[in-house]
Amino acid sequence: MMEKRLTRPKEGRMLGGVCAGMGKYFDVDVSIVRILWVVLTLLSIGIGIFAYIAAWILIPEEES
Repeated sequence: MMEKRLTRPKEGRMLGGVCAGMGKYFDVDVSIVRILWVVLTLLSIGIGIFAYIAAWILIPEEES
């Protein structure tokens, strides 16, 4: 059985692939993840931007 890992995909990403990777990992449409991320960023006065950058650094890119 294959282990489920959170990675940033090389295909289907807009910026760093964080939302695409989260959508794939949680089996949710990527558009929903992106909308939720923007809403949470606006409601938290921009903290989502720093969280995105941290996730971009910490979540590994998927292997070829």
